[in-house]
Amino acid sequence: MDLDPEGLFRDDSDEEDDNAQERETNKDMVVYLVDASPKMFTPATTQADEKQETYFHTIVNCITQSLKTQIIGKSYDEVAICFFNTKEKKNLQDLAGVYVYNVGDRDPLDRPTARLIKDFSSIEDTFMSNIGSRYGITAGSRENTLYNALWVAQALLRKGSVKTISKRILIFTNEDDPFGAITGAAKTDMRRTTIQRAKDAKDLGLSLELLPLSRPDEEFNMSLFYADLIGLEGDEIVEYLPSAGERLDAMTDQLKKRMMKKRRVKTLSFAITNDVCIEVNTYALIRPTTPGSCDSDDAPRATDEQIKKASSLLKRIDLKDFSVCHIANPALQRHYGILEALALGEDEMPDIKDDTLPDEVGLGRSGVVKTIEEFKASVYGENHDQEEADATAAKASRGEASKKRKAITDAASQKSAAYDWAELADNGKLKDMTVVELKRYLTAHSLPLSGKKEALISRILTHLGK
Repeated sequence: MDLDPEGLFRDDSDEEDDNAQERETNKDMVVYLVDASPKMFTPATTQADEKQETYFHTIVNCITQSLKTQIIGKSYDEVAICFFNTKEKKNLQDLAGVYVYNVGDRDPLDRPTARLIKDFSSIEDTFMSNIGSRYGITAGSRENTLYNALWVAQALLRKGSVKTISKRILIFTNEDDPFGAITGAAKTDMRRTTIQRAKDAKDLGLSLELLPLSRPDEEFNMSLFYADLIGLEGDEIVEYLPSAGERLDAMTDQLKKRMMKKRRVKTLSFAITNDVCIEVNTYALIRPTTPGSCDSDDAPRATDEQIKKASSLLKRIDLKDFSVCHIANPALQRHYGILEALALGEDEMPDIKDDTLPDEVGLGRSGVVKTIEEFKASVYGENHDQEEADATAAKASRGEASKKRKAITDAASQKSAAYDWAELADNGKLKDMTVVELKRYLTAHSLPLSGKKEALISRILTHLGK
């Protein structure tokens, strides 16, 4: 039996497309199905002293926080947001009561963007006017909005292979019996077709989960319908609700736990013979958190000329044979200096050389100064120094003018306060006062000074309410 010693334990990280493969194997595709029936817009609490937030508000906030976590964590997961029981419809299948929410030119199922998070977080302000809410499956109607929503969600998750990508549908609702208003054969038929639609989705490798919202006066009853929809039996029904239906303030944590699935890190292959191989998947119990890149679409980008000037500047200020070992920690040196002064009983601190400060002599060389100016000109323009100086001068001028106006107003207020203007107006003595005196009152009250004496008196009387 010939064994390849180098191939005995193969590591996926040795492959050229390791990064792309890791992204695919770690990817999670999720469709949030949010109930938009009127019940979701009722207060979620009964206590008068608590803020009356609706169930819908709770779910919007919950999903928003989840999207923020994804975008900050530089996740490759893709999400879609879909409302059901809506007045408006927006989906490729043109099914009633289902609205796929999206922004810009983003694909309906795609990585979250900053604009998606920002717009979705404030969707409550315009939801009723733009999308609207309607009661779910009502008597006399053959339109099954929950069935439609599952169909749309399944269609959104068509791309990618379930062998490498986790695909899930998360349902948010406080209605435990969506077919409660229907009776007889119609109800039986709707239940059967909806459960079959969920079963078809699961047969395709899609995971179906529920985050139920219990009403203040009534516990969410999984046994009425949703236990059959997501496939729970016996003790599973009892155990499911406490984990997913806790208090509303724990809903975000519940969603976070469900989003933090175990991610396969890599696969180790053990070759027994040329034809027999055993593979073992490894999973990360703890994963590092790295800063994300968020949306950089609107960020300014440097031109080729600016990049060229920046490169020239870096070459000019490059430190030859530089090593961090040559730079002493100034804070640590100061600490040691204090200990030394205390130990020797000295009153003065020894001088500490801070090698981390810029080299003013080196940066002042003519060649470096010229390169810096060329870089600044490429970024800010040729006249940036003059424009900055003009702006500074204008600001200073405005400041001086403001100070002068305030001084004049204060002086006028002080002199004007010596007169009882209401009494003068009542006795008709304003006409006996000089224009200068009248203008003091107007200046003190920031009123116009234009016009003849009669106009000034009229303005004062109007201000006095006479």
